[in-house]
Amino acid sequence: MKITAGKQNVGMNLTEGPVFQSLVLFAIPIILTNLIQQLYGMVDLMVIGQFVGSTGTVGVSTGGEMSDMVTPVATAFAMAGQTFIAQLVGAKKDQKIKDAIGTFLTFMLILSILLAFLVIFFCRPILSLLNCPTEAFGQAETYLIITAVGFPFIFGYNAVCGILRGMGESKRPLMFVSVAAIVNIVLDLLLVVVFDMQAAGTAIATAFSQLGSFLAAFIYMYKVRDKVGFELKPGYFTIKFDILRVILRLGIPSAIRSLLVRFSLLWVNSNINAYGLVVSATNSVGNKIQKFMEVFMQGVDTASAAMVGQNLGAEKTERAGKVTWSTLAMTLVCAVFASFLCLKIPKEIYGIFTTDEAVKELGVLYLQIMVIHFFASSFVGAFQAMVNGSGFVELGFIIGILDGIICKIGLSIIFVYIFHMGYIGYFWGIACSRILPGLVCFIYFISGKWKVRKLLIEK
Repeated sequence: MKITAGKQNVGMNLTEGPVFQSLVLFAIPIILTNLIQQLYGMVDLMVIGQFVGSTGTVGVSTGGEMSDMVTPVATAFAMAGQTFIAQLVGAKKDQKIKDAIGTFLTFMLILSILLAFLVIFFCRPILSLLNCPTEAFGQAETYLIITAVGFPFIFGYNAVCGILRGMGESKRPLMFVSVAAIVNIVLDLLLVVVFDMQAAGTAIATAFSQLGSFLAAFIYMYKVRDKVGFELKPGYFTIKFDILRVILRLGIPSAIRSLLVRFSLLWVNSNINAYGLVVSATNSVGNKIQKFMEVFMQGVDTASAAMVGQNLGAEKTERAGKVTWSTLAMTLVCAVFASFLCLKIPKEIYGIFTTDEAVKELGVLYLQIMVIHFFASSFVGAFQAMVNGSGFVELGFIIGILDGIICKIGLSIIFVYIFHMGYIGYFWGIACSRILPGLVCFIYFISGKWKVRKLLIEK
């Protein structure tokens, strides 16, 4: 059967038109999607912080750390699928797109179920390794188990969105996540505020919101099945190993890289938790704020990777280079805006999530230090989008090692144990960890070697 995905009937043709304008139009829905995702994640913390207190905040944050390690795996493989499909779309290889989607969806389902079982089975040892405070252990355990049930929905949603973005469609995922946000906020208020279910209520709200976004995404895929090459038949959900090898080759290093970054953050958070409830709560809320501020940059980077992939697939290398420079311009604007807010109204920002004055006071210092991280992330994201779009997974893996292990953990050890800065040293370790990875990405880009790399669709 002839499919029409290669004809760009689903999304934007990212290989034509003004580069900056195309990137902006494609990126805005992705930014809004990521913004809403972070917003309803922050609603969890806001509701818990205001109606349960610091114990609930730490319980949800610590329990969510493991979920936050699984989500990057889903997004890493979603990016792998997006990159491969983007290159196929640029090259207009219709039948290969159909085979890639079937293999990709099947693999993501199997992987998500496996991870859910592992997390549920090893729940208590995981929380012990995270040094979860005793008074918050019960709520953290409940939160982690319930959210693990939603892993298949997380993977399913990310898989569908990766497919659509690879085809140049970024508006629909915004609609899907809007469904999740509405469900999450309503259930948060109902279960936590009205029924006083504490962390369990937040976890249930999260799981049902993930189910809502997945169902919305899956229904849309079925409606446009003839355009994207999707079929709801048992025979369609099979694995073609030549395609799986490409997805694994892209996804595994990317997932490991994401996990290394997350592991290093878990290591930092675990050590920070040992300094007591105030420091732990400050760090927990600060992590959420930091993620929220970087949503804009990450949205641009995701859009850039898809745009780079399509243009490289269409053999338009000069245009792909212009995409990267446009990406850097946009991410720098985002970094300036985030830094302005953190320097101008840091205490007010923390006040949204907690009523604890000690936490708000320490939060001022946390956000001031994180300004460095915002600017470093703007460089890493822009040039790493080129690395991702070209499918250069080996370099992506090296960047992960630098960011997660060598820089974040290494710098934290130096600041804490050599300069005796205490928990403040961990804040500085996080803030400075992306400077070296940013330089590596920049050197690769200006070398021009990405222009002559063999594409995934040629291997």
